[in-house]
Amino acid sequence: MATLQAVMGNLTVSDRKILMAVNTGASTLSLLGSAFIVLCYLCFKELRKFSFKLVFFLALSDMLYSFFSIVGDPSKGFFCYAQGYSTHFFCVASFLWTTSIAFTLHRTVVRHKTDVEDMEPIFHLYVWGTSLVMTVIRSFGNDHGHLSGLGTWCWTQMGRTGKVVDFITFYVPLWGAITFNGITYFQVIRMLNNARRMAVGMSNGAYQQDARADTKALNRWGYYPLILIGSWTFGTINRIHDFIEPGHKIFWLSFLDVGMAALMGLFNSIAYGLNSSVKRVIYERLDLFPEGIRRYLPKNLKSRSQQQDSELVSLKIQDPQ
Repeated sequence: MATLQAVMGNLTVSDRKILMAVNTGASTLSLLGSAFIVLCYLCFKELRKFSFKLVFFLALSDMLYSFFSIVGDPSKGFFCYAQGYSTHFFCVASFLWTTSIAFTLHRTVVRHKTDVEDMEPIFHLYVWGTSLVMTVIRSFGNDHGHLSGLGTWCWTQMGRTGKVVDFITFYVPLWGAITFNGITYFQVIRMLNNARRMAVGMSNGAYQQDARADTKALNRWGYYPLILIGSWTFGTINRIHDFIEPGHKIFWLSFLDVGMAALMGLFNSIAYGLNSSVKRVIYERLDLFPEGIRRYLPKNLKSRSQQQDSELVSLKIQDPQ
């Protein structure tokens, strides 16, 4: 979903160039962050577990979304369609992979099921299939062409019908995903915090300190739904405003819309990708560096590497001694 396409409207050429620069800069950061997670998965065999495989596909979707957001094509033929629809496809796939991760957590932690790895084909069918359907439906009511004066950006001219279709094929499933993630993480965190409190009440002081550290790690799951909310709230408001007043664009709202949406891949790579498993693997590889370089690296990498291997598996509550 190329947000930039929908916010240009009747903005001045100068404003449009600013939005293009914001999109390129933010998308580049997301591309680099997502590519780092993809490379970690491909290079380090220790990370090729099912839990991180879901993060890999999330990062891959973000990487391709960011790439196509940067690279446009001035032609009015096939490549123009490919650029416009590729951004939509991979952006939808991105937030659908976050629902798959949330579902995996809920099924593992709350329902105590161990069959999540067997559901991988279902996840792929759900994510890629839904993204394809939403992208195809989006073509109705849209007229593709090149946005003059902005170089290499393929732009979608949307009438009122196209705007409605765009909202249905992107923002409706987006906020559905946000709602699902919010409810799911709330249930997971509530259950684990209750279990922690019960365990702490029956444990010694040393375990209580460990439990507080684990609880802090668990609570960060609550921030995951905020990534989508922060990335797309301004875009949603901008689409609604554009539908109500199509001839009046608000530059600052468009600025936040383009910038926050383009940063989604960076936010996801930090929140989902830089977990304890990745940090541990990186730390282990740091032994190859000379001592003169390692002394300047953060000292807390090693301690953090001793945390749980995956943040997507059920945590075991130790039996009281």
